[in-house]
Amino acid sequence: MAVFNHVSFDQHEQVVFCHDKESGLKAIIAIHNTNLGPAVGGCRMWNYQSDDEALNDVLRLSKGMTYKNALAGLKMGGGKSVIIADPKTKDREALFRAFGRFIDSLGGRYYSAEDVGTTTADIMIAHQETPYMAGLEGKSGDPSPFTALGTFLGIKAAVKHQRGLDSLAGLKISVQGVGHVGYYLCKQLHQAGAELIVTDIHQASLDRVAAEFGATVVAPQDIYTQDVDVYAPCALGATINDTTLPLLKASIVAGCANNQLAEPQHGQQLTDMGILYAPDYVINAGGIINVSFDDHYDEAQSTAKVNQIYDTLLKIFQQAEEQSRPTGEIADEMAQAIIESAAQ
Repeated sequence: MAVFNHVSFDQHEQVVFCHDKESGLKAIIAIHNTNLGPAVGGCRMWNYQSDDEALNDVLRLSKGMTYKNALAGLKMGGGKSVIIADPKTKDREALFRAFGRFIDSLGGRYYSAEDVGTTTADIMIAHQETPYMAGLEGKSGDPSPFTALGTFLGIKAAVKHQRGLDSLAGLKISVQGVGHVGYYLCKQLHQAGAELIVTDIHQASLDRVAAEFGATVVAPQDIYTQDVDVYAPCALGATINDTTLPLLKASIVAGCANNQLAEPQHGQQLTDMGILYAPDYVINAGGIINVSFDDHYDEAQSTAKVNQIYDTLLKIFQQAEEQSRPTGEIADEMAQAIIESAAQ
């Protein structure tokens, strides 16, 4: 398995491979950049098909956290962790205690939190072994509603920029993935008057949003071809790729999934197709913003900072339009300038 010459390595400061024989833990912790402060990013638990798939995911996710935290104005670096296991695993105590011990061994260079496949309960188990956990119960807690809020505001910003509309009423929005964050997003979109078309791999999640919000359910492979105004990817990454791009009928891509573009060139292709893309690490920063208030939690202050995502995206959209460039390139340059200035 290549690391230093890996396509997603991108000058990571530290990559730690963790194994605990007793609990069966197999995990990877990636610290991308700590110019702005200790690396902070969630722990994803997923049944990866290979170690290399897990490594590529954690490297891409941790880099995204560096950029996300920078553009969100947080004094945090970027890191991420993945546990290679079935997220439906029932016996989690030993697993997350072992994970917490590995986090503790890094001495505060990396703080973990919940992510796909993990919960605040898991984080609290790990917290018994280390103080270096974030998004704790009794403090900022579950970041999902705030991730959804930021995504909702990002969709509004995209609609405002592209169509000059302040309302989402009557717009058709397809949401791919209606689990924790996706559910909260659907709730806000429904309340705003949008018409929802949804898909997910879990029937119970689909039944819930269909019953509560009148959403139309489609098969996973059919979500890309829906005649909608906005496509909101809210599941795993890389759903914008060579196969799906020709299928899209939406004029806006704005969702909370990480690493939505399978390859960087797909950002240019979206631009060429006239599709406005909200860079994922900008629009989905609400959760980490809320986590950043852990020490002295204030929900009103957290919400106010999440609201800034709207203005940040409008600025990115405007610059991209003026320069006829992909929005992702503009966002990357803005983040890189912040990170580089912190190193001086």
